[in-house]
Amino acid sequence: MTSEPPAVSVLIPAHNEASGIGRLLQALAPDSSGALDVVVVCNGCTDDTAAVAGEFLGVRVVELSEASKQAALAEGDRQARCAVRAYVDADVTIDQQDLLGLVRAVADEGVLAAAPSRVLDRREVPLLVSWYYDVWERLPQVGAGLFGRGVVVVSAEGYHRLRSVPPVLSDDLAMSEVFAPHERRVVEGSQVSIRLPRTMRDLVRRRIRVATGVVEVDRLELRNAASRTSPRVLLGMLPSSPAMPAKLAVFAAVTLVARWQARKRVKAGDFHTWLRDQSSRAG
Repeated sequence: MTSEPPAVSVLIPAHNEASGIGRLLQALAPDSSGALDVVVVCNGCTDDTAAVAGEFLGVRVVELSEASKQAALAEGDRQARCAVRAYVDADVTIDQQDLLGLVRAVADEGVLAAAPSRVLDRREVPLLVSWYYDVWERLPQVGAGLFGRGVVVVSAEGYHRLRSVPPVLSDDLAMSEVFAPHERRVVEGSQVSIRLPRTMRDLVRRRIRVATGVVEVDRLELRNAASRTSPRVLLGMLPSSPAMPAKLAVFAAVTLVARWQARKRVKAGDFHTWLRDQSSRAG
């Protein structure tokens, strides 16, 4: 164990993540170097998330009765011991070295926030779900933005910028949009593994949540024009492969259904219900 202080506080909100949080904590290996100050904030858990997380040396576990990611993030900030902070979703996997690569990135002058490149885990993923993500990964804003990665690291200055952002459903989109393109960096040398939905139903549930969150972010005028998908961008993908027209049809259908369902939630003022994708957390 090093005598150096931790380089980063890793804040992990977790709601009923007992089946998978061990993968993340094992990869982070928080006690192996002392470089990470890891806090798992269990919120409204009815499973063994707290017990599983508590088995790992170097992990502090905090329990909240309320099932709320926003409340968990706020509590994580209160518990953080380091100026540099990493916000990590409990259902992704990133190892310690890749996370520290992001910490090094925000040490560069002018870089306030950093995120890893995505590795989409397509094992046991239906063809149509895979086709959706074939299109999604090609969107310019998806390539440049910090959202949809499950990991965002901010410098001390970046954290103070985040404090100006109100709690929202699409917290990672808000985190990305609060920084100008030159203030944020996607670090290709660091990778995060993201498990995709294993059913179309769970994909749609994810996208309804995202569509609802986007409306909330737009109402708060937090999203930049460059983060919107134009028909021209989608049409420009058509010549890329013979299968692309079919993939675009799947992408468009899922998007339209998600937006239609999101309207009901927006009309009801429901920006709190977390539509959970359970299939990607299985086994």
